[in-house]
Amino acid sequence: MSDPLASIIMRSFNEGWALRETLPALQAQEYRRWELIVIDSGSTDGSVELIRRHAPRHFIQIAPGDYKPGRVMNHGLRLARAEHAIFLNADATPQGPNWLRPLVTALFDPRSAAVFGRQIPRPDCQAVFARDYERCFGPNRESARWEHFFSMVSSGVRKEIWAKRGFNETIQYSEDDEYTRWCRAQGYRVVYAPESVVAHSHNYTPAQAYKRSFGEGRALAAVWPEARVDFNWLRSVLCGWVNDARRDLHFCAHTGRLPEWPHAMRIRWEQRRGRLAGFREGWTAYRESGAGGAILPPIWAECPPAASAFKGLLHGAARP
Repeated sequence: MSDPLASIIMRSFNEGWALRETLPALQAQEYRRWELIVIDSGSTDGSVELIRRHAPRHFIQIAPGDYKPGRVMNHGLRLARAEHAIFLNADATPQGPNWLRPLVTALFDPRSAAVFGRQIPRPDCQAVFARDYERCFGPNRESARWEHFFSMVSSGVRKEIWAKRGFNETIQYSEDDEYTRWCRAQGYRVVYAPESVVAHSHNYTPAQAYKRSFGEGRALAAVWPEARVDFNWLRSVLCGWVNDARRDLHFCAHTGRLPEWPHAMRIRWEQRRGRLAGFREGWTAYRESGAGGAILPPIWAECPPAASAFKGLLHGAARP
């Protein structure tokens, strides 16, 4: 029997440097029955020409200011002809011809609502970020012991389950985490497919690390299950930073990258500071103003995101 059709949905924004490898890697997949849907958020670096050259079935261009992750993913899914929809960030490059099949195959089971693949850092990835990929996707990954973990970078969903509810279009961060928590609450499975591998990583500057963590902290405030005072400077910034520094030291020493440890400490400090600042702003917006209390479905209040600290690192650069 021939393989069923798969719909590959790609989000793109000024990632021509990666598309030069990612698009040919798609063409080299041994799983041949797929269509490509690309939604580009106003690229100006030659990405548009690269994408058109590979003739996607749908190529949607939106203004940078119109980008909302949930809205874009819902749009791509509405265009998809296949029951099995696969998401791939433009800057995530499949490693070998067997990237697609494990993701599609995992979705054959009607109990599986979503699947995500393994990510490995690119060769130039700085140690501070390489450690996070090790924790999330390494052979002995810590994320397997977390209450919940998911990454949309290289992933897939069953369209019939998505049709029951869809991605939340009102949030700028953690929309994939929120959706897959809902799936699990409905009794569906979220599957990890380590055989499907992409190269994907970012070397954020301290300012970029702060910005991403600010957004994650703001989203976290909407679902924080404890009192506001439990997310504080001593516990969440200082003590958290000390623990980060200790773990980063062990990683840098173990991998022969000790000179990178001071940089890691700087990045962790900005992440911790940004998360607290975002949390405080989000608490005001969602809990105190009365305007945002219904912004997120109740499922997040039932299942607070334990791994939100890592999600910003695994996603592409923030859209403008």
